[in-house]
Amino acid sequence: MTKKEFIEELAKLGIVLTEDQEQKLEHFYNLLLEWNQKINLTRIIEKEDVYLKHFYDSLTIVKVIDLNKVETLCDVGSGAGFPGVVLKIVYPNLKVTLVDSLQKRVNYLNTIIKELNLNEIKAIHTRSEDLKEKYDVVTARAVANISKLTSYTMHLLKKDGQLIAMKGDIEKELTKEVYKELNSKYKIVKIEEFTLPKENSKRSIIIITNK
Repeated sequence: MTKKEFIEELAKLGIVLTEDQEQKLEHFYNLLLEWNQKINLTRIIEKEDVYLKHFYDSLTIVKVIDLNKVETLCDVGSGAGFPGVVLKIVYPNLKVTLVDSLQKRVNYLNTIIKELNLNEIKAIHTRSEDLKEKYDVVTARAVANISKLTSYTMHLLKKDGQLIAMKGDIEKELTKEVYKELNSKYKIVKIEEFTLPKENSKRSIIIITNK
């Protein structure tokens, strides 16, 4: 996905980037490449692939939620900063907490935050199970299977908060039995399935709330 295609596809999602946001994403890409040589962040490093499979993919969350109306967001297992950093760049209204269990990645994330001059965003070295804060939205992209994920994230939600799990093809993972079990404990609000442009790989976004 070229930058031109990226901007065109975002427009279909209702997202129009400012010049500053475009520059921040470009800077983010360069920093990602630089740090990826020091620590293992991602196998996806070609620019057009990063714009499609990381930047655009992170922003597909807007298919299920209006982030302009969200105040606090926690990105669990943030890793290389997807979707958390991308969401912060495009939605500066968000107060974002990035959570990762590896100190090296947290150091990287804090460098990204500083280099991109982002405010009201922090990266912390902890496990989500140990967090005591409450958030409007908790995101997790390609982190653990859905049963495990709910077991260590649902306590982070405010009363009307939402867990938004961003995944690939969930057909094998979300069996009828798993769906039934999850729905007995929590409430599966929505499952949005679609394909990425250009390569047509399957994506799924699952919204789960506490009952």
